[in-house]
Amino acid sequence: MTKRLRRNHSPAFKAKVALAAIKGEKTLAELAEQFDVHPNQITTWRSQLLERAAGVFGAETKPDSSPPAIDVKTLHAKIGELTLERDFLSGALGRAGLLPSAKR
Repeated sequence: MTKRLRRNHSPAFKAKVALAAIKGEKTLAELAEQFDVHPNQITTWRSQLLERAAGVFGAETKPDSSPPAIDVKTLHAKIGELTLERDFLSGALGRAGLLPSAKR
């Protein structure tokens, strides 16, 4: 007997198999043969689908739609740093004669 390589199934395939199992039109053995997966795997996917189905419609798993918190102190520090750098370079360019209207 040859050993089968490990397969990775797509979420769409898992959903298709789990929905077929929930419908109950075929037995687990028939579904396992049709989709070429083990019956225990079908049972696991079916259970996962039933557990997570409520999250599709609401409160359990809402994506966080609020914007990330902004650290104002860090932004003010960066603005100050860039202003200082700009003033320094403006003065240096003015003294070098490369900037006609340097602030002094």
